[in-house]
Amino acid sequence: MGHTGWVRSRGSDEYEAILELIPANWSDPSDSLEVIRAKFAMVHGQDPGAGVRVEPDDHGVWVRPEGAHDDRVALFAHGGGFVTSPCDSYTFWGAHVARHCGLPTLIVEYRLAPETVFPGQLDDLVAAHDALLRSGTDPARIVFVGDSCGGGLAVATMLRQRERGRPLPAAFVGAGGWYDLEATAVDGPGADPFVDPDWLRCRGRDYVGPSGDPAHPLASVVHADPTGLPPLLLQTGEVDPCLPGARTLAENAIRCGGSATVDVVAAVAQGFQGMAGIPEAEQAWARIRTFIDTHAPPHPGPIRASPAGR
Repeated sequence: MGHTGWVRSRGSDEYEAILELIPANWSDPSDSLEVIRAKFAMVHGQDPGAGVRVEPDDHGVWVRPEGAHDDRVALFAHGGGFVTSPCDSYTFWGAHVARHCGLPTLIVEYRLAPETVFPGQLDDLVAAHDALLRSGTDPARIVFVGDSCGGGLAVATMLRQRERGRPLPAAFVGAGGWYDLEATAVDGPGADPFVDPDWLRCRGRDYVGPSGDPAHPLASVVHADPTGLPPLLLQTGEVDPCLPGARTLAENAIRCGGSATVDVVAAVAQGFQGMAGIPEAEQAWARIRTFIDTHAPPHPGPIRASPAGR
């Protein structure tokens, strides 16, 4: 247990205590699919806790905060390296979004790799967003959220919808988003106990399939033209190997006239936003809430708009 030899600043005592529980080989690139899924099952599937309702949907699972105005919604693309963690095991993470941001949150059930490969997962997210739009939900009251591989999937969904002429959401929040399948700017094993760069590359290959291209702009969105995307908040831990990809995506968006902020949280690894009770996560969620409230302000009225013209 525990890890030595890292070059990083120290996190809070609560965060450091969690790290001591993580086996040193957690993110082993040589793990079989069965081992990967077993490892993720150990830490996912947590009870979402009090203060939320969990409801099934044709496109996944809704997590609804009790007592909040039903004036905005989040479409959440979950993580799991494309190969693990169906949405019913991710309700604890959806509950973080719902409670901290005050948003009914749809966790989209997308098909997992390698049984289904790109662009199957993207098709599933597009279908979920289309369903929200068909229901009459005002696009300006929708926020996309994605963690890890879900971050890249959510951005790819916006790119696909832009090309289809569909209305885009008001904003996007990436929590440790993975935007470059090849982790091209990362050398060596890194200091993140949860995500080894070679593990990322292996899962990227699972996603695109043996004959797929991991540099396809809808697979690795750092290679896409981000013109016209809504404001982006790319929040990433200091030791997350996905941080360089977040910076590249932000630079691309700004160069194309968009708005993007990279929020780097000192010391912490990927997925820290899902760790209940650590100060780094609480403070990070407060900044996410401010970002969402700025770009999709709370409103006491309905989220439904006339579907005319859609």
